Amino acid sequence: MFLPHFVILKNESPCDHQVWIDACNNFTDKLTFHIVDLTKNDWIDNLLNLPEVDCLLAKPGGLTATFKQLYDERVNILSKELGYKIFPTLDEILIYENKRYFSYWLKAHGLPHPATNVFYNKVEAEDFLDTTSFPVVAKINIGASGSGVKILKSKTDAQSYIHNAFQNGISSQSGPRMDKGRLFRRAWRKLTHPSELKSRILVYKSIAADLQKGFVIFQEYVSHDFEWRVVRIGESFFAHKKIVKNEKASGLLLKGYETPPLGLLTFVKEITDRFHFYSQAVDIFESPGGYLINEMQCIFGQSDPYQMLIDGKPGRYIYKNDMWEFEEGMFNTNKSYDLRIESILSILKEGKR
Repeated sequence: MFLPHFVILKNESPCDHQVWIDACNNFTDKLTFHIVDLTKNDWIDNLLNLPEVDCLLAKPGGLTATFKQLYDERVNILSKELGYKIFPTLDEILIYENKRYFSYWLKAHGLPHPATNVFYNKVEAEDFLDTTSFPVVAKINIGASGSGVKILKSKTDAQSYIHNAFQNGISSQSGPRMDKGRLFRRAWRKLTHPSELKSRILVYKSIAADLQKGFVIFQEYVSHDFEWRVVRIGESFFAHKKIVKNEKASGLLLKGYETPPLGLLTFVKEITDRFHFYSQAVDIFESPGGYLINEMQCIFGQSDPYQMLIDGKPGRYIYKNDMWEFEEGMFNTNKSYDLRIESILSILKEGKR
């Protein structure tokens, strides 16, 4: 019996690709797989020396600009020049953890989002402060879970931020998140797993050393008590609220599980259908003028064993016969990577890509 062969593209973090390994091991009767370290000098030789590859399983890093650029460049070669199928797709990877590029991409495609301005000229950035209203959201280019996001409440705050960005550089928040919750549980796990603790310390050092200098990203502030997170994996859709605390929703693990508006699911379906995105978490603001896209991430965290609860029951929405249907069940095992494998197998079988 023919089994498709997958290759996991390891990033700079030693254990970051383990979720793909676990997922592949859960489907050993349906696939075979290899691992290639995309950060090594011999990455391309290692891939070309393998027998036929049906799909590359990407795990792009989002910690530092250096390794983000490395991963994007090499995946671009694999996709465009060598014709490999990649999951998530190249475009999903390029907009992931690159807030400058993502803002350009949103504008280019006319997708609704908070107004975002990227300045590489200090004087231009300072002039912008005379025409904008406050507060304004300052973001660094790379920084997941709300790290590197700062709410600037006055022109004086913004002037100081611009000076620091152009003079010294700004780094993402490093070290354990004290506001994230479950602090003692997380600390205990690291202390009882020395290899994880060592890996995490190296990550903190890399983040702290990654100064992002010579540009600023300012985003329109949208007043909100929550933002929706809508997840699409294959043909499965999930949604929950990310609750705001101290003016931020990302990275705090405060969630509201309630029935989402079906129009919200349709909004995300239309966008992801348009670009053939099948591994996405889309963070969305509700505004008087409609939905606004705040973030889109092909790789995203999952702190609970589910992504959605409807009337206390875990499950998913699927679009069938021109309507949304809820299916009860645990579809987010292994941080939703099992579902990703199922989706890839379905895509390959149906020949969608």
